Amino acid sequence: MEIIDAIILGIIQGLTEFLPVSSSGHLEIGKAILGDNSVPKESLLFTVVLHFATALSTMVIFRKDILLIIKGVLKFEWNEDLQFISKIALSMLPAVIVGVFFEEELEQLFNGNILLVGCMLIVTAILLFLADKAKDTQKKVSFSNAFVIGISQAIAMLPGISRSGATISTSVLLGNDKTKAARFSFLMVVPLIFGKIAKDLLGGELTYDSSNVTALGVGFIAAFVAGLFACTWMIALVKKSKLSYFAIYCVVVGLIAIIWSLV
Repeated sequence: MEIIDAIILGIIQGLTEFLPVSSSGHLEIGKAILGDNSVPKESLLFTVVLHFATALSTMVIFRKDILLIIKGVLKFEWNEDLQFISKIALSMLPAVIVGVFFEEELEQLFNGNILLVGCMLIVTAILLFLADKAKDTQKKVSFSNAFVIGISQAIAMLPGISRSGATISTSVLLGNDKTKAARFSFLMVVPLIFGKIAKDLLGGELTYDSSNVTALGVGFIAAFVAGLFACTWMIALVKKSKLSYFAIYCVVVGLIAIIWSLV
């Protein structure tokens, strides 16, 4: 993989992991445009590295929240922090079930299926438009809400469905506060990413080629820096109800992807 390609894909991942436009969908489109000829396992390693970078950027942005949650959990009381962790764990269940029982079927969809990506981006646009019209509240995410949001996260494993867009939109449509919805959405994905990385490492599915170390490194840095920017920006945008702009963007990119695949 060329260095410039690694930088471009890293920036795409960093921005689209947090902005509600589907990181997986954009990576598939990016690989199609750049002509990614790497074998599946090498491509998987690069994708894992990029996701690891964005998980770290999330932890940096929410470092104060994470430290407070850890301190609260260590009190070993059924307090707000332990309840929050429990909600995160509950929200992970649907994605874990899909990942364990339908992993092979899911991976087949990540094979340059640009038509599917385009259609799912249109679905993402509809969700964002509906969420932008929802009224803001002070309601916190409940346990039942957490599970429903988890279902939307599992559905967002499809390329083209934005994970942040689907989970934030679902949370807001359930009547939750927009800022709290964004916070929950970004924090709920961190354990999933680290869990997936651990599974791939222990399962021996990742292969390493020393000739690609530079590309992996610059891709990681590009994704991490772009992630820091996008996460901060996204929180501000959700507060101001600016998701409809991304809905328009998703429609445009989705239509281009559909036309590209058909032509």
